Amino acid sequence: MTLQEGRRVRLAGDVRLTDWVATTQDPADPAGVVAGSLSLAAGTAGTVVRVVEHDRQTEESREYERLKSLLDAYGAGMPAESKKQLEEKVAGLEPAWTAYRAEPLRVTVRVRFDNGFILDDAREDLFGSDTDADNDTGSGSDSGPA
Repeated sequence: MTLQEGRRVRLAGDVRLTDWVATTQDPADPAGVVAGSLSLAAGTAGTVVRVVEHDRQTEESREYERLKSLLDAYGAGMPAESKKQLEEKVAGLEPAWTAYRAEPLRVTVRVRFDNGFILDDAREDLFGSDTDADNDTGSGSDSGPA
């Protein structure tokens, strides 16, 4: 599933968050103390606020891309020895390029849950589509007091 800003999502499974914190209330408190944990149940609904795609391209794969483009654009007009050297460099960098292309793009999101909590830098795969978001707001028949 590709997440987009503004999309409604639900947690696909239970999530427990713990971290080291520094309190701002009392500067005498030692920093780096576990304050506790927060658990969010599967199905907790929220809205995607931000989507970040993390490109993990290495220097070698960038260099492959640059040299391959150079070879494709100007290889036909290059002197034979220069072209051969460039082809060898491209061939040597091809495994790095293949590994980069095989690696899936890492996506993290910021989600504002309906209960007010915000989860930032969360992996995309923690969430599922919230197809029932409109149904949770009581959009059924009105069975108010008679």
